Amino acid sequence: MPNMRHRVNSLTEEREENMQMSKLTGHLSSIFTLLPAKNDASQTLTLGQLGLASPKLLLLLWQYSRKTLPSRAVNLKIFEENFDALADFNRQLGALASQDSTPESGVGQGAMLSTLIRMDILAIEGCQRLILDDGRFIVDIYLGDTLGQLKSILAIADTVHGTNDSSLITHWNITDKVRASTLNEAMFWQIAKISRDEATVSFTASDRKNTRQMTAQVQSVGLRLLAEVKQQTVAEAKQQADSECQNKRRDAIPLQERRALRHAQSDQLQYCPVTAANNSDGDGEGVIAIIGGGVASTHLALSLAQRNKKVRIFCSDANFAQQASGNKQGAVYPLLTPDNGHLSHYFQQGYLFSRRRLQELVDDKFNVSYDFCGVLQTGFDIRSSARLDKIINGQAWNEKMAYPIDAASATQMAGIDIDKAGIFYPLGGWICPHEFTQAAFDKAARLSDVTVEFNADITRIEQKEGLWYLYKRVNVKHTCSADSETPEGSEELEIGPFANLVLANGQGLTQFKQSEKLPATGFRGQVSHIPSRNELTKLSTVLCSHGYLTPGSNNFHCTGASYVKNPKSLDYSATEQVENLHKIKHSYVDKPWTEDVDITGHSARVGVRMVTRDHAPMMGCAPDTDVIQAQYEQHQHTKASIKFWKETPAPTHKGLFILGGLGSRGITSGPLAAEALAAQLCGEIIPLSISMLEMLNPNRFWMRKLIKGKAL
Repeated sequence: MPNMRHRVNSLTEEREENMQMSKLTGHLSSIFTLLPAKNDASQTLTLGQLGLASPKLLLLLWQYSRKTLPSRAVNLKIFEENFDALADFNRQLGALASQDSTPESGVGQGAMLSTLIRMDILAIEGCQRLILDDGRFIVDIYLGDTLGQLKSILAIADTVHGTNDSSLITHWNITDKVRASTLNEAMFWQIAKISRDEATVSFTASDRKNTRQMTAQVQSVGLRLLAEVKQQTVAEAKQQADSECQNKRRDAIPLQERRALRHAQSDQLQYCPVTAANNSDGDGEGVIAIIGGGVASTHLALSLAQRNKKVRIFCSDANFAQQASGNKQGAVYPLLTPDNGHLSHYFQQGYLFSRRRLQELVDDKFNVSYDFCGVLQTGFDIRSSARLDKIINGQAWNEKMAYPIDAASATQMAGIDIDKAGIFYPLGGWICPHEFTQAAFDKAARLSDVTVEFNADITRIEQKEGLWYLYKRVNVKHTCSADSETPEGSEELEIGPFANLVLANGQGLTQFKQSEKLPATGFRGQVSHIPSRNELTKLSTVLCSHGYLTPGSNNFHCTGASYVKNPKSLDYSATEQVENLHKIKHSYVDKPWTEDVDITGHSARVGVRMVTRDHAPMMGCAPDTDVIQAQYEQHQHTKASIKFWKETPAPTHKGLFILGGLGSRGITSGPLAAEALAAQLCGEIIPLSISMLEMLNPNRFWMRKLIKGKAL
């Protein structure tokens, strides 16, 4: 009898879930039907959802969109304030994946489930982006206070495209997991802020009182109710749409209020310009030009290719990753801070995004060497040890993000004698940066019209009539006379025009007149390659202390790196090779295995990383520093000047964007910055908070001072 009761309960739950899915299918059918036909294949369908709900609903949406409009991208934004809901979601994912596949499960569902599980969605505050199906299905999971998360989203559609709000959310689904008591007018206004004018809402309410309450809240902000409790047919949805078209005058005030919210948000961020790409008229059919050949440029190209954009990369070297991105092994782990501020949040999200981007490339059979063996970070003196203690004890970190480890456990985890307490990052490890770079480009070229020109020595850039031109130095032969030799010289070759240009050229970031004042400094780093032998062969995790040491790969380890400001040379340095050895010995004093670190082979690699003072990357519009300086001469050190800098749009070079200053953690921070910039260029809702966008904005070093009335 107990088994029978359990079976009945299971059938009841399954029946209820199937009813919810049937309703959602009806809603989706209505949504797709109401969309303008001309946009079906060209624009992303952005959907919102309150409540994480069941992974089955996520799978249903994926399967439905794949079947109905396979060429159209879908971006689902899910908001969940209960962190325990994520644990339930992950458990359900595991249970679904462990079940035997059935004919009803749908093609590719098993692979989809496996991918979602390996994406390691963690219970951390903020947005985590999951990219599936080569960018055709993107899921953004916002965890934490829902009202706070909604407020942190920048809606740039009105400021970029005038009245075109196609990048905003088309439809919201409020799941039955969301209590009606948690919804209020303030939350619905924030929902409306990032919604299209004709956006719709569907929900399932538990009783009539909640139905009336939610219906009133939805309508008060000018959103349209697609369905209340019952399922609507397509015909009913069209009838409702026709009826509501007759009530546009009634809806005019809420629409104006929603647009006013977006404009008010934009007005408060005049000092932090976030604009999309310029219109593509006259620029070679919308081609976006990128200067650079490392992690930043190729991952930006991949993110743009996933949006079907055309990209031209100009690399000064003979191949990709010849500069800072060319190391054989690079550690991947987050930069945490005791206060867990915006920088710490960004690096956590970037760390997880890089792991997912790597997984995506490896699943597609691209060759990238890596090992997520974990990262063990220990102090090397009293001060550094105290700093690590302050970090790990300052917050209740998610255990998959970081946790404290004692000396005995550290030795066991590393496989060699460490005997030092520290922090362990279980999802960390190492990636081969130059293979990561090449794979990103190869996939981008597979997805869209993406090409590269190597040995492109771009000496200057110039904007003429709103379009950007690149000038490349080329060698030419000049014939002086019939009897004389033909001497070689150089000339400039003009390339362009391009409406939009991105500088992602690493150590060359400040080489152009338009970018020469960006406050990023080059630091030389020599990474030593040492043979894997004796005790070193047992090392099973990445060690980070005064320097870093990776586990063996192809019979060698990487250790280092040196840190020399504004280097005069990039030649091999015997001195820095010895310094790298001393860093390991200093970090783990009197440990016998350090004697196995052999630098006598003089094998090393030198690169220059561009570092900002606040250790955050630069991503966004290129500031026009000449105009900023000219305005500064007239507006400084007064209350009126503070008002001016807050309320006046910060000067930028239109159509010029910056992606750089990645520092020594480029493979951790770079791919997410590239994805965010791609979203910005395409006028989408960027998967970063407003505070993070301010932190990454290339003009932040000047504007932080100016809006406080301080001297530059």
